[in-house]
Amino acid sequence: MKDLIVEKMYEATKKPYQKWLKKSEPWNISIKELLKYSENSLGFHLGCFLCKHDFEIQDKLEDHDVFHVLTNTGISVIEEIGMQFYLLGNGKRSLYLLFGISVGVLFYPTQIKFFINQFKRGNKANPFYDLDFLKLLNQDKNQLQNTFNIQ
Repeated sequence: MKDLIVEKMYEATKKPYQKWLKKSEPWNISIKELLKYSENSLGFHLGCFLCKHDFEIQDKLEDHDVFHVLTNTGISVIEEIGMQFYLLGNGKRSLYLLFGISVGVLFYPTQIKFFINQFKRGNKANPFYDLDFLKLLNQDKNQLQNTFNIQ
């Protein structure tokens, strides 16, 4: 039941966040185009992630799916919140991230050890949260993970 409430909260806040708070430009790229990148590239892996989960590219929110790909994070509510803790540890600061972390602590206090571990993982990685991933789609995903110590 908690998961459903959190998912509904996300759906209710996503559009206003996209419209008024996200300042980035949409990538204007299709999943088909992503899948044309070389098989080792970040772009190809992003396309596979989107296909695997039957997701569409969401304008101005493309980085979020890249974070899933680079950090090997799943899409359950707990994993999503864990990824927010990872990004906080990596240095990312945003209103939406703080909202997600707050929801996680309030709704899932039994997961606090997992969240702390995710924060520590993000803290060990070199800062990558603010890279221009659109320009890195042709780069080798494993190389990026190694370069930024993303585990």
